[in-house]
Amino acid sequence: MSAMVPEISIDTNILLVGCGNMGQALLGGWLARGVDHKRIRAVDLEAGAIGSAQSLNVFASTELHKVLEGFDVDLVVFAVKPQNLETLLPAYRELADGGAIFLSVAAGKLISFYEDILGKTVVLVRAMPNMPAAIHQGITALCPNSNVQSSQRKLVGDLMAAIGEIAWLEEEGLMDAVTAVSGSGPAYVFLLIEGLTEAGIEVGLEEELARQLAKATVAGAGAYAAQTEGDVAELRQQVTSPGGTTAAALEILMADDVFKSLLKQAVRAATDRGHKLA
Repeated sequence: MSAMVPEISIDTNILLVGCGNMGQALLGGWLARGVDHKRIRAVDLEAGAIGSAQSLNVFASTELHKVLEGFDVDLVVFAVKPQNLETLLPAYRELADGGAIFLSVAAGKLISFYEDILGKTVVLVRAMPNMPAAIHQGITALCPNSNVQSSQRKLVGDLMAAIGEIAWLEEEGLMDAVTAVSGSGPAYVFLLIEGLTEAGIEVGLEEELARQLAKATVAGAGAYAAQTEGDVAELRQQVTSPGGTTAAALEILMADDVFKSLLKQAVRAATDRGHKLA
């Protein structure tokens, strides 16, 4: 295993609730980083999702009582659609009362929502991963409630780092802004790829080549920026020769700060919608 992806050493029994795309990403990340499959059990109402977990040699069932048989749960991870939580959560109140840690990657639900159902003493971390977590290149914002201890914080951080970078928030009020930037952000990048592809076609490229160039350019530039310290504005300037082709393009994109202004408006709109949906 690469030194860049250290193994996770835990003596924690994990109950994964939900084996959809995010649940499978988590399972794959944990197992790839050395978590013993016997330490994980999964529950989901969909037979197909159960089959996906079982294909990874993880015990899984559509029935919670079967999953809990002979298994002392230390950590419960909710990877389900937020609209299903109100119905699902009461069944886990006993585990909360027993001291289990709760980690939720369901979007939009406030910490108080969980505390109202699971009890004020519940140990809870709210998480906001993004789409690239599916290939273990995401970033997850994590916000603990006041009951989370430092050792529990480290455990949760290590587990979520299996699918990408992590960032801790001390103010839950920032979660909507995080969602607007990194949660919704992949859609903005995909729109950029769409636009570059269409622009390439307009100047004479075949569609397949234009799409290949757009995808590879965005992916490569993002990877380069991620591995380079300093301001990305400096990277932009490095690519831009005075009077050259890049300068001609940026003269359009940066005129009256229109490009950045649109992004700021988009992030603000997403943040405001998050406030309303919470």
